[in-house]
Amino acid sequence: MLMRQGGREARLHYMANGFRMLVQGDHVKCALSGAAIPLEEVRYWSVAKQQPYATPELATKAALEG
Repeated sequence: MLMRQGGREARLHYMANGFRMLVQGDHVKCALSGAAIPLEEVRYWSVAKQQPYATPELATKAALEG
């Protein structure tokens, strides 16, 4: 996973099969680790919580924590 220096953080609306950009940017931050995730690498998120996760392990952890 690439950590971005500079750039602008995007705001996304997460849906079941994808996401929609609300604010232009080139990355989002993982809700648990704070790691920058380039938009082309966003694969894991919670629709209910509207949060992205850097890895499947972090997504699972977030789901189990409720």
